[in-house]
Amino acid sequence: MNTNDYLEFFDELDDDDALDAYLQFDAQRPRHPKCRISKKLEAEENTFIDAQDDTREGFSFTYKASRHEAGWLLDSLGAFYEQKWISDVLRLIKGGKEASVYLCRSGVAVDAPLLAAKVYRPRQFRSLKNDALYRVGRDELDENGHIITNDGSLHAIRKRTSFGEKLRHQSWIAYEYQALQDLHGAGADVPAPYVMSNNAILMGYIGDLDMAAPALQSLDLEPAEAKTLFDRAVWDIDLMLAQGRIHGDLSAYNILYWDGDITLIDFPQVVPPDGNPAAWTIFRRDVARICEYFAGQGIKTDPRKLSAELWTAHGHKIVKQVDPRNLDADNPADRQIWERQR
Repeated sequence: MNTNDYLEFFDELDDDDALDAYLQFDAQRPRHPKCRISKKLEAEENTFIDAQDDTREGFSFTYKASRHEAGWLLDSLGAFYEQKWISDVLRLIKGGKEASVYLCRSGVAVDAPLLAAKVYRPRQFRSLKNDALYRVGRDELDENGHIITNDGSLHAIRKRTSFGEKLRHQSWIAYEYQALQDLHGAGADVPAPYVMSNNAILMGYIGDLDMAAPALQSLDLEPAEAKTLFDRAVWDIDLMLAQGRIHGDLSAYNILYWDGDITLIDFPQVVPPDGNPAAWTIFRRDVARICEYFAGQGIKTDPRKLSAELWTAHGHKIVKQVDPRNLDADNPADRQIWERQR
């Protein structure tokens, strides 16, 4: 699809009423004009081939996607189908400005019956603001999650060429996948990650066939359960910090609730606590948002004290970030502040 096609499609995603255009698959296969085959034999051949076709070209799904959305899904999830990670796309769980999440039926490569596929918009169509803030202190990662060291690739990223932007987009996805891998392995309440492509992540699904887990923000909790879940959320925040990660956009909107348990989601903007000069500010904001929600559920919280206790318990210093415009380049003390903040 060209740029205009994608623009049209993403406009459709932002308008739920526009997602009623169905993709029609053409069952006719072109044949050489000199090739004459009986209709019966041709029908039998087509039936056999359709049954055996496990390439992305044969990937039709239950979800009734619009024409542009179907092309986007085929590009993003086709490899998962070919590798038998998924066998069907059942429905759209959540559409978003940065990515959309789809419920998928698993393939033979996975034990779980249902999976969630997070499919990202190309970077030029994402609306995440100030993503540069979260990239400070992070190496760029390739499609395998390895640090990019190639000088040509790094130069393209710095110059923001089209190739460089593609690499940055992939790195953004790789950070989420890597965070899920490490945090899930450490026991955090996050979805299990299965596989990553150049535009999607396949992960554990929270919910059942009829209903996806709702965001915590949409729920009113009983006092006893609210206290239990608040303690668990703080435990997860502490564990993330121990793993060298700050969520960066944590709130009750990014926590799912299902059967009495919580699951933290959406990790592409994870921030290292040591490498980003705004890390403390970002961490404190995450804690404040969680405290704000649970305070509304009747839980007494002190976000300033809690964030400071968690932060310093892991050996991090509370340093106020200074705007570079307020620093004097000729003042040695100011230059030291600048060096620390870089």
